[in-house]
Amino acid sequence: MSREERRAGMSLAAIFGLRMLGLFLILPVFSVHAQTLQGGDNLMLVGIAIGAYGITQAMLQIAFGAASDRFGRKPVIVAGLVIFFLGSVVAALANDIYMVIAGRVLQGAGAISAAVTALAADLTRDQHRTKIMAMIGASIGLVFALSMVAAPLLYAAIGMSGIFWFTAILAAGAIFVVLRVVPDAPPVPRANAGRFVDVLRDGQLMRLNFGVFALHLIQTTMWVLVPAALVAAGGLALTEHWKVYLPAVLLSFAVMVPAVIFAERHGRMKSVFNAAIILLVIVQLGLFALGDTLFGLALWLTLFFVAFNVLEATQPSWISKIAPAASKGTALGVYNTLQSLGLFLGGMLGGYIAQQHGAQAVNLVCAVIAVVWLVLAATMNPPPRRVEAAVPGTDATN
Repeated sequence: MSREERRAGMSLAAIFGLRMLGLFLILPVFSVHAQTLQGGDNLMLVGIAIGAYGITQAMLQIAFGAASDRFGRKPVIVAGLVIFFLGSVVAALANDIYMVIAGRVLQGAGAISAAVTALAADLTRDQHRTKIMAMIGASIGLVFALSMVAAPLLYAAIGMSGIFWFTAILAAGAIFVVLRVVPDAPPVPRANAGRFVDVLRDGQLMRLNFGVFALHLIQTTMWVLVPAALVAAGGLALTEHWKVYLPAVLLSFAVMVPAVIFAERHGRMKSVFNAAIILLVIVQLGLFALGDTLFGLALWLTLFFVAFNVLEATQPSWISKIAPAASKGTALGVYNTLQSLGLFLGGMLGGYIAQQHGAQAVNLVCAVIAVVWLVLAATMNPPPRRVEAAVPGTDATN
């Protein structure tokens, strides 16, 4: 990669990381803290407070992606981060569960994921795009692991209000990175910007959209059960779950990075992609049959993170390669909308199936969803391989 591409990848990964860290930090501690809030004894309201972010993300991703096609990536990203900042402030000032919900809804209204990934596509050449997406995906995995470790410590030190204020500071830091560190993008074609119908009619794009929906639905469906399974199988207290998550995430990166490089360098994107989906099926069947020990859980979670990170890196890159140039932000908006819906619906589905049919039924349903995804992915055309070309302001030989 050129120096500008490396700079773009690291700075955009930092934006994702700063924003997602602020969101993840409440997950390990909020359900306990909510009992101190007025209305926090209502578990449904607690669940809404946690999930409200995802539903507003789903509602606005397409609008933000299309706006970035029309008005430019950076202005839209900054506007979304300002909204996220304001939502964090509202939640920090909350003294009841309803105000926290309002803050979380406002946080989710800063739906910039599509605009950020579209900017990453604008600033990189095709043959390096998956590496940039892998950097962004890696930042999400790392901050998730970090939040599992840091949240209990921060809560003890500064409380929930302090965590929300810290989230606001992270959003302000991300705005600084956008304005002062991220390279300027080339002009976005605007003549036919944001053609939503064209995106929906594209069978290749919609297969990828189903894929990200399935991946994140499986992820959140699993995490309805994983914390309780770690307690039951390994006797790990909630504050010690990072001892499983962190090594699993780090080991998965050690496998994911060479897999992504191989896929890009040798034009084997589809093969690596399908292999990751197959691994996802194996993980679900493994959890079904051999997921009742701490070692088994750690093994299957590590393999899950391998599959998850490979798929998380390759899918947005694939979309950015095949989406029409004038509708790239719109295409990524649809993609991120399906991602947010998967996150929101996964928890509901996992809880319902586990309550009605038991924990093992959840793994079987996830395996079936992954098999359906594999069938759809097998019918896709591989993404085009294009010759290396220089990006504006860089040396093509870098």
